[in-house]
Amino acid sequence: MRRNWKTGLVTIVTAASLLTGCASGSGTSSEGGTSKETKGTGSSETGSSETVELTFYNADGQEDPWTDPVAKALTEKTGVKLKTDYLVGEDEQKISLMIAGNEYPDMIYAKGDAQSLIDAGALIDMTDLIEEYGPNIKKMYGDEFDKLKYSKEDPSIYQLSSYAKGGTTFGVGGSAQVQWQVLKENDYKIPESLDEYEQMISNFIREHPKTEDGLDYIGFSISASDWHWMITLGNPAGTIADGEADNGQWRVDDDLNVEYKFKSEREKEYFRWLNKLYNEGLLDPECATQTHEDYIAKISSGRVLGLFDAEWDYREAVTVLLADGKMDQTYAPLPLTMDSTVKCPELTYRGLITGYGVGITTACKNPEAAIKFLDYICSDEGQVLVHWGIEGENYTVENGMRTRSAEEIEKSQTDQNYAKTTGVGFHNYPFPTYGDGEQDANGDYYTTTTKESVINEYNEEQKAACEAWGVEMLKDVFPQADEFPVADFPPVWAFTLPQEVTDIQNVVDEYAQAQLIACVIGKSADFDKTYDAMLKKFEDMDISSAEKMISDIIKEKVAAIKG
Repeated sequence: MRRNWKTGLVTIVTAASLLTGCASGSGTSSEGGTSKETKGTGSSETGSSETVELTFYNADGQEDPWTDPVAKALTEKTGVKLKTDYLVGEDEQKISLMIAGNEYPDMIYAKGDAQSLIDAGALIDMTDLIEEYGPNIKKMYGDEFDKLKYSKEDPSIYQLSSYAKGGTTFGVGGSAQVQWQVLKENDYKIPESLDEYEQMISNFIREHPKTEDGLDYIGFSISASDWHWMITLGNPAGTIADGEADNGQWRVDDDLNVEYKFKSEREKEYFRWLNKLYNEGLLDPECATQTHEDYIAKISSGRVLGLFDAEWDYREAVTVLLADGKMDQTYAPLPLTMDSTVKCPELTYRGLITGYGVGITTACKNPEAAIKFLDYICSDEGQVLVHWGIEGENYTVENGMRTRSAEEIEKSQTDQNYAKTTGVGFHNYPFPTYGDGEQDANGDYYTTTTKESVINEYNEEQKAACEAWGVEMLKDVFPQADEFPVADFPPVWAFTLPQEVTDIQNVVDEYAQAQLIACVIGKSADFDKTYDAMLKKFEDMDISSAEKMISDIIKEKVAAIKG
């Protein structure tokens, strides 16, 4: 059996694929017929202006009619139009159905299901195509190009990474968040422990029990009834209690040995703290049963004072709050950890993340057009187009540098449909991209997110915090990247794992979700009994075998990368 190396844990993937979708049909729907009919980057010597339509399955996508200005410009430059399929609902069997029917789109972003496609022989090796048609692909990945190779035994390139190449983290979401109004009432003191964080919010509620709209404040809330439990319940435990960079459901020690993270004694104490919050009435009593839509609605109302979440997960609610003029009810990112012995690892650099990416399927009748399209995306011109939009409409060039107007910036921050209607930032993911802060040959930035832009775009609450803290940027109060070693392997969630590991994890994760919730909302006197019973059940489910297999895979992966 082939040893599996890249892509993510199926449990995490299928959970995170709420918006996924499946392309139907068997490959290409091509108006042009052959690669020689594309234009722009994919143009042939014939100079034909025919358009090639390529079907694309985006496992993390949404409706894309390919009619926005950036999409039209991409077609003008490449001669390629994408017909995107995506999921409506929560059907997790799309890839399996493709494989069973041997029907694939031309290009595909399968997230953690890519291994199934590779095992089925559905993805082509792009190595030769890149060599012939992909100079910009090679330029983008540079010294990390070899990380795209599947394994030492099989050096094929089946996918181009959907994660940024290089870059600097300018914006931070924090391991936990608190409303700005709460932080201001505490003279901008950054809590150094869970107890300080809890007390800060408890005191605020005592002094201000209701919002200006007459709603009861909620101290903390989480979203745990569906896959979001991994984001708001599981991930914070690893970060806050153990100071672990995100490796999905796993902890990796210095010797590259893996442990299912909820076995950690410190994480047990984190969940004990959540149990205390729940029984004291500070944790949302509906946290175990509310839908994610309910959770977002509560945040959007300004009721929720504290969060344990990733910024991308509640961004929609922040947009609503800003549109409603409730700026001080948006959130300050905090480097919160259990105590002073733990450092928040948010700024840790993980290197190029491989495993999740865009591939070309064997059903594609025009792989040259597909690779040329991807190569254009990787070009300097393509990166500017997908990140900045149309010159003269979304940005201007002043003194040789791209800049956005205040009106455009405000629109991008407050209009929930901005990306979809303008195309700006709508087509860069899941395609290859440079990271924030990366510069082109002219010294200008590929993305709109730079140190200067982040500082210039801070709202009044963020500016006041920086002044109070005596820093330039919010991230300056976090432990910096150079305080952490760079891991020799990608995050474990981005690995492809053997099916037997996935099968064990599927069962264990489903059980862990239910039992961790039971620990949080149960009686304090029952906490140890419930938690310890869960740990014993993990072993009965053979979690040790999964840990051993993942440990071996990481060690072999590190050995292959180091040569």
